[in-house]
Amino acid sequence: MKVLVLTGPESSGKSWLAAEIQARFGGVVVGEYVRHFIDAQQRDTCYTDIAEIARGQLAWEDAARAATPALLILDTHLLSNMLWSQCLFGDCPSWLEGELLARRYDQHLLLDPTGVPWVEDGQRCQPQLVERQAFHQACRDWLLANGQRFSELSGDWGQRRQAALGHVAALLGSTDQHAGPGH
Repeated sequence: MKVLVLTGPESSGKSWLAAEIQARFGGVVVGEYVRHFIDAQQRDTCYTDIAEIARGQLAWEDAARAATPALLILDTHLLSNMLWSQCLFGDCPSWLEGELLARRYDQHLLLDPTGVPWVEDGQRCQPQLVERQAFHQACRDWLLANGQRFSELSGDWGQRRQAALGHVAALLGSTDQHAGPGH
């Protein structure tokens, strides 16, 4: 099983790319538990919700891992929970980082917010590019500091898709790295 993580700021294409990768290579996609949580609670999150949201994300991830698909595509993982907790509340439950580091991730695709528009969806809260760039940098800093394998994706939607499909083909050992349908 290869585990791929899409990470980076909101509105940079993580969910869209997860679907594109799954359509091309198959596999199982694990979405963002926080979106489910907010939809179910019908309110903004508060600091006391962070642990529950993180446990929910881990439960979804661990259930998908237990099925041992050839490719596991994570639309997010605990890094986002940690960074959002710090960003919104100035603190983060200490156990999150340990849980994140206890799991193996084969490749992270870090999405740059530059080059694509921010899209309001009712849950996003960083419309300013400078805020999303700071989040991107915090992701990059953590990945580097913790020796995580990652590649940065930037450009327009088409360039991101082509780069992502190429990285996943390489991860899976496929010699066919064409981004078009049917390849």
